[in-house]
Amino acid sequence: MDRHIPFEALHNFRDLGGYPAGDGHRVRPGRLFRSDSLGKLTPDTQDWTRFLSLGIRTVVDLRYPWEIETRGRIPAHPSFAYHNLSIEHRPYDQAALTPDIAPGPYLAERFMEVAEDGTKELRTALELISESAESASPLVFHCASGKDRTGQLAALTLSLLGVPDLVIIEDFSLTELATQALLTDWKTRNNGRTPTWPGFARAPESVMRLFLASLRARYGSTEAYVTEALNLNAESLSATLRTHLLEPVPTTWPNLTYRKATPTDAPALVRLRDTAALWQLARGISQWQPGEKDETHFRTRMREGEVWLAHTGDHLSGAWELWWDDPAAWGPRPPDAGYIHRLMTTPHTAPPGTGRKMLAQAESRIAATGRPYARLDCLTSNPRLRAYYESAGYTVVGEQRAKDGGSGSPYAVTLLEKPLASSGALSPSRRRPASASPRPPRGRAAGR
Repeated sequence: MDRHIPFEALHNFRDLGGYPAGDGHRVRPGRLFRSDSLGKLTPDTQDWTRFLSLGIRTVVDLRYPWEIETRGRIPAHPSFAYHNLSIEHRPYDQAALTPDIAPGPYLAERFMEVAEDGTKELRTALELISESAESASPLVFHCASGKDRTGQLAALTLSLLGVPDLVIIEDFSLTELATQALLTDWKTRNNGRTPTWPGFARAPESVMRLFLASLRARYGSTEAYVTEALNLNAESLSATLRTHLLEPVPTTWPNLTYRKATPTDAPALVRLRDTAALWQLARGISQWQPGEKDETHFRTRMREGEVWLAHTGDHLSGAWELWWDDPAAWGPRPPDAGYIHRLMTTPHTAPPGTGRKMLAQAESRIAATGRPYARLDCLTSNPRLRAYYESAGYTVVGEQRAKDGGSGSPYAVTLLEKPLASSGALSPSRRRPASASPRPPRGRAAGR
């Protein structure tokens, strides 16, 4: 499931539901939303109908009053109450910052200013969220881009709900999926100019990571900050939020369905891959970067091989590429295998075990072509992923120390293989690729 809800005018409207909150619970979907400026909504449009259909009863606008006067506010409607709580007290112009300013430290410092200056407004915002939770009525909070002020309130709320820091960092960074659209809007409003600051509309994970570290260094914990700085009973507030905004993780899920991707699926595949990259970066894994694979890449893979999608009901849960040769990693080989690439799932919303089920589906497709082996490769710097594939029946058969994946920077990968049929299958030691080094000794770290 794409966490962004599609609107024409809004680019960063997201459901905070589905995030893990410990003890077998997750945040309830459809109850807490975050967004860029709702002042872009217009009555009697599809956007307006879609917004009203969410049943939102409380709108919290975190912008300055002068921003609202200049850019407008959400149109009034009897179905919801509107509150303007300007949590930021020291204006600054991100677009005009100079290129030498690093986004992580700079924005984290601004966040700490908001944490100290906006205590009255943050307190009221958390009280409104608590009241909405108790009344089981959906709430949305927003600022201009739905990034910094919105991200800070989201972080406090998710932390009180028991959502892990790594997931909070990931949630902040998902604005990266909307960066280009937000930047285009800014250029349109500013006669086509480009911001001088390369970090404008960006949401690198380092911002939230540094902010959370600074908040904990100063106060000890989010709960201590809420108690000492906001003068709220953090224990009681957290209990209320968890009681009304958490639900048990489902124990049953609809069966996954599979279909071969078509060229019209390319945008969704780019978005899925970028989402997976942000998940990795939030956890300190620098394997994928957002924007590395565009629509042309996936259309090419469909033309030269196959790309498959996995759905849970109407929601996209994962995808993978299937190649019929892979000379960059394995060298020249006879047509005896299918090569699985870019196995990816939707973070937090795909059913448990989706990755393993997609692997099995890919293996079944390979076997249906008469090829007896499934092959894949992992970065040697990711032993956790290597262990995952080994637990799925794959065996390390070698290492390619200088794979060129098209980026111009060769990297080392570990090669893994799984026999799909017993008859005629050679042992791994007899099928070592010509381009691979000998199999590493047992226990050697390797991975994707």
